[in-house]
Amino acid sequence: MMRELKFMLHDKAVWVWCLLALTFSASAVVLGTIEVRQQHLEIAELQQLDQIERQVTLSKQSDWGSAAYYTFHLAFDPPSNFAYAALGQRDVSPWKHRIRMLALEGQIYETDANNPDFALIGRFDFVFVASLIAPLLVVLLLFDLRSGEHVAGRLNLIEASVGSTRKLWWQRSILRILALTTALCLPVVIGGLVAGTAPSTLALCVFAVFLYLIFWMAISLWLATANRTGSYNLTILLGVWLLFCVIVPATLTQVIDKTVPMIDGGEIVLTQREAVNDAWDLPKHATYAAFLVQHPEWREHTAWNDEDGFEWKWYYAFQQVGDQKVESRSLAYRQGQARRDELANWLGLISPATLLQRQLEALANTDVRSALEFDQQVRNFHADLRAWYYPKLFQAEKFDTEKAMSTIPKFAPSK
Repeated sequence: MMRELKFMLHDKAVWVWCLLALTFSASAVVLGTIEVRQQHLEIAELQQLDQIERQVTLSKQSDWGSAAYYTFHLAFDPPSNFAYAALGQRDVSPWKHRIRMLALEGQIYETDANNPDFALIGRFDFVFVASLIAPLLVVLLLFDLRSGEHVAGRLNLIEASVGSTRKLWWQRSILRILALTTALCLPVVIGGLVAGTAPSTLALCVFAVFLYLIFWMAISLWLATANRTGSYNLTILLGVWLLFCVIVPATLTQVIDKTVPMIDGGEIVLTQREAVNDAWDLPKHATYAAFLVQHPEWREHTAWNDEDGFEWKWYYAFQQVGDQKVESRSLAYRQGQARRDELANWLGLISPATLLQRQLEALANTDVRSALEFDQQVRNFHADLRAWYYPKLFQAEKFDTEKAMSTIPKFAPSK
């Protein structure tokens, strides 16, 4: 083993590919850290502005209905201390909302528009480097492991000097994979120590990357030890990389989308908004009839003054009815997302690149499950807002600015 270690340390190609891996990984970690820090700063700034805006808005109101209409509430999902390595769903799913007492569905599906070209190629983070670039480096390190010795005229002498040729190539390969794993994971570990990531999380990340590279080492070794030329081995291995890292993941995505068809989220928002807009022209008793199905406790408080023509309690009742109209579609949409994620979890077993990506995103709490949990947190918070405002609206409580500022629900992220 020591002889192979000294041989590897004198191999310039090993140094080149490992330094390249270190450069890619360090760049990805730095970019991920900058993005996470920017998200933390944005959340801190929004929290400060949210508090100031709410205080100013509530101080100008004279009734609970206006307070509920004009007051926004920040809901946010802070990035974990390992998100710098795997931004995952934070690139495509909203991690912050400004919520108020209106119908929820139109608010929760609003998100910042992403550049479609950027979304197509994915973000250059550690997951991208580890799952897509690292296998290429394994291939470049090992494709001529045996054929290179044959071309140099040392193959027969080397194999004759050892007891087991299989052990020789495994030892030589393992040392290169350990060197590559160190180069890839060193920036992640340093970034984790700075970010305060749990040692167990970093250890699992390094272990997952090592196992993934072992998979590629096994394939490379299997092909590279045959009596073929290096260029032939390289061509075959690049084809295998294309198959496992591009074609299979893309095919799985298409299979999952076809297997679990989902309603368009835009249709949910459109249907909900049409229901809310149409409610202005409906008889009030029709709105209350639908509203009281879920809130029978307010049955004795739905009388209205015909001369007035507008009441906040009626307004918020038809906002909720708008959500009720699309409740089954919204639930089906979320169940579809969860079902697709579950299928991807199983089908990922035949795509090592997808499997590694999902494992690292799970460690970073940036996977689909985390996005759905944040979605549910926002829904729970909006339900708390309604539960807080409804007694004041339906019992016609006198507006109290101090009470509003001190007791109004505030969103608290679960992590």
